[in-house]
Amino acid sequence: MSSALDQVRDWLPNRLATLAAEHKVPGATAAVLAGDEITTAATGVLNKATGVEVTADSIFQVGSITKVWTSNLVMQLVDEGLLDLDATVRTYLPEFRVADEDASARITVRHLTCHVSGFEGDIFTDTGRGDDAVEKYLDTITNVPQLFPPGERFSYNNAGYVVLGRVVEVLRGKPYGAALREHLLAPLGLQHAATDAYEAILRRAAVGHVEPAPGADPIPAPVWALAASNAPAGSMLAMSASELVRFAQMHLAGGTTPDGTTVTSYAAVRAMQERQVELPYLGMMGDAWGIGWEIFDWPGGMVIGHDGGTIGQIAFLRIVPEANVAVAVLTNGGNPMPLFENVIGDALHELAGVRIPATPKPPAEPEPVTEPSRYVGRYEADVVVHDIEADAEGRLWQTVTPRGVLAEAGQHKRRYEIVRLKDDTFVSREPQEGINQPTAFVSFDDAGRARFLHQGRAVPRVDR
Repeated sequence: MSSALDQVRDWLPNRLATLAAEHKVPGATAAVLAGDEITTAATGVLNKATGVEVTADSIFQVGSITKVWTSNLVMQLVDEGLLDLDATVRTYLPEFRVADEDASARITVRHLTCHVSGFEGDIFTDTGRGDDAVEKYLDTITNVPQLFPPGERFSYNNAGYVVLGRVVEVLRGKPYGAALREHLLAPLGLQHAATDAYEAILRRAAVGHVEPAPGADPIPAPVWALAASNAPAGSMLAMSASELVRFAQMHLAGGTTPDGTTVTSYAAVRAMQERQVELPYLGMMGDAWGIGWEIFDWPGGMVIGHDGGTIGQIAFLRIVPEANVAVAVLTNGGNPMPLFENVIGDALHELAGVRIPATPKPPAEPEPVTEPSRYVGRYEADVVVHDIEADAEGRLWQTVTPRGVLAEAGQHKRRYEIVRLKDDTFVSREPQEGINQPTAFVSFDDAGRARFLHQGRAVPRVDR
């Protein structure tokens, strides 16, 4: 392992720097864990406006990777006998409700951890910056629609993780950030981590960068973070890449740190990696979801991980449990996908014999769409609208209109052709933000029309 890690150590700094420059990534940092050794690299600047350089201990927002940390806090409560995953959320939060009363009464903690609760999940209401931001958030989702019955299917749900964060607050008797610091950051001995902007300012912190127009060079984002209310889902937590892989190291070691501190039980760590729900074929996302962890069935072995995206910052974490290997890459703008594919992909192959599957590509001769009515229509969620249209030649076109927090984060309206990839999964003919974007259509009604457009979230058709 040491010789293989030495080889990775040799190419990592130059590879990271070259890819970042080529793909307009202002700054990036990476960490590779193999056994008990960690190697790091850093390149670029934290903020194009200030020119402060990225170092190995610089902190970047990890976005939705926070969800694994929130799940870990939940599993610690299970360890202590304070929480039952299969109890209803109302067992711990009697006030919890969404628009559907029956669903509100039946949704369990487990449903939330693996994104099968069924209510619309991209709700980013700002409830202020106080310690009560998460508590107040629950009052803002009482009218959120139920898209499908609890447990029926996977649909990525940020709001569900805020609810989990509130469960942690109630059972711990402290704000989410304090619980995160006292029960995970401190036992792990992490020195370069921040649970909010007030802590981040004390450290060497990255600023996100966004495109002012499609294809333009990225510029510093106007704000540092998303709403504090969404902290348990990923709006605040920031750390260095090496500290992120130290979290992974604890999971690889069955819940203990190198000095022997037990952070989480072995049973809880194993439970988090067990498949809870299978995903539709989406080309890019995992094959299944565990408790917090995304699960990938890649050539060479099972991989667990998570990605995170906030305002102009994208983070990646992949772990190969059988090989005791983990890799993290943190970025602050531009197109980070080539860094993920080359840095993480090559490191996992060299150290663990695992390959990242090729990203979906449109077939050279796409299968004709003989029944466009199965897919044509408007699909609408709180933060995005998808319009699917068929032209006179029978080709399908997808128009994506971001709104709310996605528009504020710098995403732009896009229109592109989609072609059939496999069954009812399509893919953009031309790359979108560095990848050929897959789109799946699922759950067809009696008229043979898709009820949902799925890109990780099940977005309901609204023109029925």
